[in-house]
Amino acid sequence: MILSGVNLMTTDKDTIVALATPVGEGAIHLIRLSGYRAKEIINLCFKPANMRKWLDDQNYTLHLGWFYKESKKIDQVMVSRMYGPHSFTGDDVFEINCHGGLLTARRIIEACVHHGARLAEPGEFSKRAFLNGKLDLIQAEAIVDLISAKTELSADLALLQLEGKLSDKINDLRQDILDILAFIEATINFPEDEVDDLSQTELYGMLLRVKDKASEVFKGSKTGKIIREGLATVIAGRPNVGKSSLLNALLKEERAIVTDIPGTTRDEIHEYVKIGEVLLHLIDTAGIRQSEDPVEMIGIERAWKALNMADVILLVLDAEELSSKHLSTEEKNILDEHSAKTIVLINKIDLLPSAENFNYSLPSDVYAIPFSVKEKIGFKELEKEILRRVWEGDIAISDQALLSNMRQIEALEACIHSLEKAIEAAYVHVPFDLISIDVRNALEEISVITGHNVQEDLVENIFSRFCIGK
Repeated sequence: MILSGVNLMTTDKDTIVALATPVGEGAIHLIRLSGYRAKEIINLCFKPANMRKWLDDQNYTLHLGWFYKESKKIDQVMVSRMYGPHSFTGDDVFEINCHGGLLTARRIIEACVHHGARLAEPGEFSKRAFLNGKLDLIQAEAIVDLISAKTELSADLALLQLEGKLSDKINDLRQDILDILAFIEATINFPEDEVDDLSQTELYGMLLRVKDKASEVFKGSKTGKIIREGLATVIAGRPNVGKSSLLNALLKEERAIVTDIPGTTRDEIHEYVKIGEVLLHLIDTAGIRQSEDPVEMIGIERAWKALNMADVILLVLDAEELSSKHLSTEEKNILDEHSAKTIVLINKIDLLPSAENFNYSLPSDVYAIPFSVKEKIGFKELEKEILRRVWEGDIAISDQALLSNMRQIEALEACIHSLEKAIEAAYVHVPFDLISIDVRNALEEISVITGHNVQEDLVENIFSRFCIGK
């Protein structure tokens, strides 16, 4: 792996140590030690029960013994050793399994620090693995995603990325673009070999094929993002139509305050709930209406911003009001601007006569569900519609790894855009040296995804999100 702006191998000689298990009491704690002095520090602190087997110095072995700080015995432990470069970080790694008291773990860490180790920063073990070429940025981000996964689907997706399935796709694309760039530059650098129309046609075909290939990978990005982050689902509507009641019903708990007083919800409420295997990121917003209250106006402004960012909008309408009145200006605006991602819930139908006709003169392209939060009417239909919108026309996860975060998605999108510009140029027989600019840009953009071309500040930003000990 060749990284632009980042040294490939670990340059500092620090040996790092950290607690890898959550803080608190448990059966065991695991402490991770890694670096060029890790073996020396372990030998100063650890006295194995079977010295002969320890001195055999076999890799990937587990040893029982006592841990010391100088001459003071701390705890009976199990020590596993994994020598570099065949370890997670690429450096020597020792993992100390001790009893699960926080005091015991702290004393073991203090012993390691006493002999020259330092406390690891968040994500520093994984960062060293990246810098030592043991994993790329996709795999590094997959570690965080696996730790924070809230559904089986999101965990499965993270595992596929950690295995390198997505990296293989991206590296394959990168190699294709690199081959095209090499073809172009060879043509430029050897002008004695004239480029005829056939060569221009060949270049156009090569660019078109790799762009189609990149678009196929990009196709599943919407699904991947939803699996990873959840479906951003905004609950919107006028005051007192049942928005907060809907939120509470979906959560199966009294999360939002419900009153008959308009404008009770003034700020966004964020919660998560599973629908099937899809995670919904529910956002309950302030009632959208004209208001002179400065505090309520702030809430309404935030509600409009949330609507623009939403994947799905649940627009709640009052059935009684709708049967006798027209849509409000605000409701019309939502349907005009966001009809494709809006599901209309005609709430409180239980308050209408049974013979009521539900033809409310809504726009023909609007999906509407007769609904009652109180009587639990329409919830199954809502669930089916949400799942249909998530999966329809997109790729199911199956055994494929999908793009799943905005950094990856934006980089591939920029790569495709550069390829499209190169295709347009090749179509009208623009000189090769000009086409090469767009192809090189495409190569740089796709290289960012795996970390072949990445700046140090991006690396720091990614690994700062990790927990200590990972």
